[in-house]
Amino acid sequence: MTRTLEWKIRLFLSEEDGTTKAKAVLDTGTTTLTGHGTAHRSPQDLDVPEIGDDLAAGRAMHGLARQLMKTADRELEAMGAGPPAPGYGPYTAP
Repeated sequence: MTRTLEWKIRLFLSEEDGTTKAKAVLDTGTTTLTGHGTAHRSPQDLDVPEIGDDLAAGRAMHGLARQLMKTADRELEAMGAGPPAPGYGPYTAP
């Protein structure tokens, strides 16, 4: 069976007073998931907004990835699959 899907991710970034916030919204067409991320600039650091953008966006995407893995785990369990093998369970960062 051949299948092609397109999932859309929108990434929203805002920065105020050295704090950057990101919201990543995944729309699968049937489900919407949202991840959030924040980055704080230390007062002694140079003001480089792109670094805050990268950190906050990466954290928001990481949150989204964790949600997707948890969703897949629940779906597998509902189909009768056993618990994931050690190291293959809910997503953990490398």
